[in-house]
Amino acid sequence: MRQQLEEIKKNAEAVLKAANSLEDLDAARVKYLGKKGELTAVLKQMGGLSAEERPVIGQVANEVREFIQNELDERVNELKSSLQEAKLLTETIDVTLPGEECEVGHRHPLSIVLDEVKEIFQGMGFDIISGPEVELDYYNFEALNIPKDHPARDTQDTFYITENILLRTQTSPCQIRAMEERKPPLRVISPGRVYRSDAVDATHSPLFHQIEGLVVDEGITMSDLKGTLDTLAKKLYGPETKTRFRPHHFPFTEPSCEVDVSCFKCGGKGCSMCKGEGWVEILGAGMVHPKVLKNGGIDPDKYSGFAFGLGLERLTMFRFGLDDMRMLYENDVRFLEQF
Repeated sequence: MRQQLEEIKKNAEAVLKAANSLEDLDAARVKYLGKKGELTAVLKQMGGLSAEERPVIGQVANEVREFIQNELDERVNELKSSLQEAKLLTETIDVTLPGEECEVGHRHPLSIVLDEVKEIFQGMGFDIISGPEVELDYYNFEALNIPKDHPARDTQDTFYITENILLRTQTSPCQIRAMEERKPPLRVISPGRVYRSDAVDATHSPLFHQIEGLVVDEGITMSDLKGTLDTLAKKLYGPETKTRFRPHHFPFTEPSCEVDVSCFKCGGKGCSMCKGEGWVEILGAGMVHPKVLKNGGIDPDKYSGFAFGLGLERLTMFRFGLDDMRMLYENDVRFLEQF
């Protein structure tokens, strides 16, 4: 048995020295030290030895095992080291070569203006809320005092999923949900995407963005609305900006108004942007209709409020002097990197 062990040691040494890969070394380990390996097979025969021979052969077997294991570990380290050196040689980087310039992204013009509007309203104590873009007909129309037979629906034809589920045409449903979930005083704006089945042209798109606001509290009047929107206009377009309120009609506000600002390009003198009028329309607003307050679970005899809605694309086009809304959606890097 001693002779068998010496023969295993000799063969193992030759096999390990000849191994040229980690896979070969692993195969050698299994062959000699595995559960079914040659050394294990010899050790299983020790039961037939005499009491005097068993410790002697056991010592030799341990020496052979230790020798094979040491040789195996040494060859593994050698091969790993050589592989690492070969990899470093093939992946050498010339640090003296000029680096490639990294392109830095730009904020989208819509994001630039939206962030400014958010900051302005947050400075006035408004919270920013959001709601589902796939909306119920009730929240999008009926709760806003626009029943199914109301003519206002003709100008807001949208994308219906079912008879009672649609893509929202405005972010006003967020205001109804806010009134249902919160108690006055309320001071919120709700920016987000909205959808209408408009043909794409320079000033229309089936997808665009609105920023709608709502304030509800005791004693809210039209002067509060005017003061808020005047502050917005001055923050957006400069301290010399003037505002003008014109009577209008919206189903969800009474009284209602359209809000113009003095043309920030010509200072009110008249130019191509304001079409010679000196004023540019930017939003619609009004005092919240009592029915809308009631639909939101708020007592109209105790509370009053105002609401307004801005088109983000319109604000952005005015801000940067753009004449075609489609430029905001085409993802032309030459256009976007200017901002």
